[in-house]
Amino acid sequence: MNDQIHGDEHGELGDAEYAEFMELAAQEGFEADEVEGALGEAGHGPLPVLAVVGRPNVGKSTLVNRIIGRREAVVEDRPGVTRDRVTYEAEWAGRRFKLVDTGGWEQDVLGIDASVAAQAEYAIEAADAVVFVVDATVGATDTDEAVVKLLRRAGKPVVLCANKVDGPSSEADAAMLWSLGLGEPMPVSALHGRGTGDMLDEVLKALPEAPAQRFGTTVGGPRRIALIGRPNVGKSSLLNKVAGEERVVVNELAGTTRDPVDEMIELGGVTWKFVDTAGIRKRVHLQEGADYYASLRTAAAVEKAEVAVILIDASESISVQDQRIVTMAVEAGRAIVIAYNKWDTLDEERRYYLEREIETEFQQIAWAPRVNVSAQTGRHMEKLVPAIETALAGWETRVPTGRLNAFLGELVAAHPHPIRGGKQPRILFGTQAGTKPPRFVLFASGFIEAGYRRFVERRLREEFGFDGTPIHISVRVREKRGRKK
Repeated sequence: MNDQIHGDEHGELGDAEYAEFMELAAQEGFEADEVEGALGEAGHGPLPVLAVVGRPNVGKSTLVNRIIGRREAVVEDRPGVTRDRVTYEAEWAGRRFKLVDTGGWEQDVLGIDASVAAQAEYAIEAADAVVFVVDATVGATDTDEAVVKLLRRAGKPVVLCANKVDGPSSEADAAMLWSLGLGEPMPVSALHGRGTGDMLDEVLKALPEAPAQRFGTTVGGPRRIALIGRPNVGKSSLLNKVAGEERVVVNELAGTTRDPVDEMIELGGVTWKFVDTAGIRKRVHLQEGADYYASLRTAAAVEKAEVAVILIDASESISVQDQRIVTMAVEAGRAIVIAYNKWDTLDEERRYYLEREIETEFQQIAWAPRVNVSAQTGRHMEKLVPAIETALAGWETRVPTGRLNAFLGELVAAHPHPIRGGKQPRILFGTQAGTKPPRFVLFASGFIEAGYRRFVERRLREEFGFDGTPIHISVRVREKRGRKK
């Protein structure tokens, strides 16, 4: 199919479509470099991921706040602080990337090796490059050495950050960290900002321009499915049920490290690769840490997958953690299916209240296919594959530029943007710059409000489908250049 051209210099636009599009842009007063920049930015898809790792209290969160330019990561002296979000978006020298803050929580009861492995492995797995933060005033500890072994095993590019170097007199402390064998230590004071620019220059050298594809791109290869959800929703039971055998051992120890196993399972005559995320369970006195590790493991699994099947315990109220996991999958740009487990245990009253909860709490993902299942009895398991296939089809849908602009023209004529400050901004034209997920760039005469963008997204879904996939819409406003009227 000619419309599905991937990987050329125009994102997913074929040469003829690209030429036609650039002519349209020129007619509306957009410069070629401005348009190409917007297409390139939208067409690259997910941003490269940088993980910040290290032992507790070396200043990771302070460094994250310094990089993103605001106090957002929680900074406390005590380990064990749980954050609602562990991923932030950052920019340096005109390049954007995702920053994953792994926090400083340590699970002493499991021993130092287990805790460091659990914390670092999940973050490193999802990353394209790593900043390893060491306290230069303390020097390399046994814990730091354990992290180095993990980093060597992972084989990811590493920038060594020697933190708490507040002046020239401390630089000798940083030099001592050559002994870790990770190359030149970058002397930094995250608190005062000293040296962070030089360190970020090194980070940009380590990060790829565009992230490696973490999902199977081989033609005919099995599609990758992440089965995700908060602890104890029945992920292991569901995986065992779809596999038809006991494939996953549920370990009751919270935060226990073990290598994730990719399960090859045949469903509906098709082989799928399930990315196993089971194995994290809560223990009462370690809830904060267990939840935090669960979110790291979920993030790593989502990054490796094409489709996220989000399991919700229908017998309990939809929780903040459920919503966080949904948000994580949406922001990662994966196709999404929502599976409500334990459906067979619900009475009429609970079903009524659950439907109300879904309407209010999951309104933002009303487009995701839904299946009501029971991992215990196998109820409605046959509906899982069609839902996954629907989500993948939406995730890969591409709208030709000509058809999109005909749609946009009719939409703007029938429902113009509200007048603001005496002016009425207008969407002039647009294109779909990428798929997996669908990414659109709209070019406008003025600022397009968030409410109107959501309206455009709703109408795009009504017109072209996009079931089961997030849609990314970016808007470029025409710069004033004194055009002749």
